[in-house]
Amino acid sequence: MKVFSQEDRAAIREAIARAEGVTAGEVVPYVVRRCDDYAVGRWTLATFCAVLAVVGASVVHAASDLWGGPLWLWGGAPALAGAVAGWALGRWVSALTRLATPPGILEDRVAARAASAFLEEEVFATRERTGILIFLALFERQVVILGDAGINSKVEPDEWGSIADTLAGGIRQGRTVGALVESIEACGRLLAERKVELRRDDANELPDELRISDR
Repeated sequence: MKVFSQEDRAAIREAIARAEGVTAGEVVPYVVRRCDDYAVGRWTLATFCAVLAVVGASVVHAASDLWGGPLWLWGGAPALAGAVAGWALGRWVSALTRLATPPGILEDRVAARAASAFLEEEVFATRERTGILIFLALFERQVVILGDAGINSKVEPDEWGSIADTLAGGIRQGRTVGALVESIEACGRLLAERKVELRRDDANELPDELRISDR
């Protein structure tokens, strides 16, 4: 994924080390390009453009009295052309697909993919269950932060909201890397405030690396 250069990954790795230097939490940042194909968004665009094309053809006819050819052609051809154009727009202009997809569907897909990433990366595999996943969905421009049992016993899930919102805002502004670094450090500070404290024999149990997936 070209968003992250080697320098970016190094900055993220250093941010994880700083965060884990003040708390027993093990931070796992995970970035996915998109969580679903969102065919529903493209179908919505196809339907909208089909209706728009038919309305446009009707306006042309009403304004110019131009109607030659069979009625089915005037009704069917614009609808078909509009549907194809709408589908193609959704295929090639990702922002339109995102706008045409109901927000609830986007949120559900991101939540499901974040839960899957939590298991894939074994964020639960720490001695005192102190792993925390920072999940970024770039296409959806959404963020989910999931803590393991040892984190959730001291930090309420909704306390991650402001950090997640700030990071999501950074994605929308095109400053994904900087916002991610800041969010990792903010997570470390919050965990330290909630007394998720370092042990005397603390060890780095999860790699300090950015995880990336195209899907």
